[in-house]
Amino acid sequence: MLTFTIPQNEEFIEIQEQPIRLIIAGWTGRDADKVQEHIEELAAIGVPKPSTVPVFYQVSASRLTQSENIQVVGNGESGEVEFVLANIGGDIYVGLGSDHTDRDAEVHGITLAKQMCDKPISHELWALNDVLEHWDHIELEARIRIHQEQHIYQKGSVADMLHPVDLLNKLAASRHGEPLQPGEWMMCGTLPAIGGIKPAHHFSMRLHDPVRNRSIFKEYSITNLDING
Repeated sequence: MLTFTIPQNEEFIEIQEQPIRLIIAGWTGRDADKVQEHIEELAAIGVPKPSTVPVFYQVSASRLTQSENIQVVGNGESGEVEFVLANIGGDIYVGLGSDHTDRDAEVHGITLAKQMCDKPISHELWALNDVLEHWDHIELEARIRIHQEQHIYQKGSVADMLHPVDLLNKLAASRHGEPLQPGEWMMCGTLPAIGGIKPAHHFSMRLHDPVRNRSIFKEYSITNLDING
């Protein structure tokens, strides 16, 4: 069971939620030409092309975590900052998460690579209706720490990705009209990594709303487990 705080009428309410399904939306960029270019780049190094664009992978809901540390196998993984959509009791909320992924496993299958890592998410959520009118002003940022040095890893606007209403509609279309259901969560795509994808010891991220002058934060450390066979 996960616990969340939600701003409501100048106060915060607390809710508990047990996610029952986790969907990972991929290839969600608004610029179709750039999306296709990136697909071809990855295909050249052996990463399978998506069956559709966008594509909706499904991994275990138990991978969602609010822990401050995750354990991963080996050193071939990395985080990526994303906004997250959740249906809780019939209402849609926005949160913050990292689609931490095993990059070495991606050449064998993207769903497999995503299933191999926990997905840290924020403790705070916003009602989607509270941010829809100024959605494209919202910003995402991620920082990584490697050997005690911090670097900006990702930074940009959610306007680079599909609008949440469009993404929800595309999800429903892919499921014969079935919308995001209560208990379902969806991670919604990410920004390019500045300087290329790389592993790190610590990952911190922020979802910032400059119109309402508020932010959601999440950070976590990564413990790498040895591969002994």
